[in-house]
Amino acid sequence: MRKICPNGHTFDKTSACPVCPICSTKEMSQQYGAEFPKIGAPAFRALHSLGVKKLTDLTKYNQKELLQLHGFGPKALRMLGERLTQAGLSFAKDLSQSRDPH
Repeated sequence: MRKICPNGHTFDKTSACPVCPICSTKEMSQQYGAEFPKIGAPAFRALHSLGVKKLTDLTKYNQKELLQLHGFGPKALRMLGERLTQAGLSFAKDLSQSRDPH
């Protein structure tokens, strides 16, 4: 179903969710700042559910754990992995270095 948000963005939704993905992504980018790449709003919400506020918070989780989160996919993982590498950081290597994502 094609929808138009109050800001005039046109988007398709297959669910009853009223959230405009364009507005939501901009809002999340402003909340998280330039430290994070411009990943999609669902991925930002997934990180928010973990309490991730800074890039260094991501080092507590391994890639498999993050991919298990609803709304978090391979593209967000790749983009965040690249940003971590640029900062000299990395995701946790194994489960012994990470926490339960739920």
